[in-house]
Amino acid sequence: MNTSQRVVRRNRVLSGLLTWLVHLSLLLLAYSVWRENAPDTLTDSWPWKLQLLDVQSATTAVGSLGASLARAQYARAVRPALGYFGQVKEGMAPDDRLAWVRRDEAQRVIEERGPVDRADFALHFIGVGRPLPAQGMMLIGWFTEAAMAQVRDVHVRLRVTDRVGDTHERIIDVLKGADRSPRRADPPLL
Repeated sequence: MNTSQRVVRRNRVLSGLLTWLVHLSLLLLAYSVWRENAPDTLTDSWPWKLQLLDVQSATTAVGSLGASLARAQYARAVRPALGYFGQVKEGMAPDDRLAWVRRDEAQRVIEERGPVDRADFALHFIGVGRPLPAQGMMLIGWFTEAAMAQVRDVHVRLRVTDRVGDTHERIIDVLKGADRSPRRADPPLL
């Protein structure tokens, strides 16, 4: 399973339209240069008689390539960095049991194996419209040692739409490298 972050959909208006304009302007430039250098006998007949743009105007139109590059650079600058980490914390589970991390379908499958929701594990809801903190962290869920004995893997598919409308996705294996028999809690993060 690929767990690296990837772009699953680009904004059609902000990227597709610019790409279309670049191709059109390059085609107009090629036609204008050809028409300028073609023999007069060819340019006297239809459809070569038609002059869409002069060479200078067609060259200026290719400037839309700059807008396309600027959009790509801005999209890279505002791209979210989707990461995760896990830690052993005290006081998260009832009776001060030690804990870990995710929701709906997973919750049903986990309960079928025996652990009890809100006693042995909790998967917090993260859905459409819920903002992700730009700097801080968000708790996805927690698992007690007993729940981790029953659950081998929990995968979370996280999709985020950035400022330019591109959709990014990362599949997170939240129990990857989990300390399944913790001896003590991790020190708090700053």
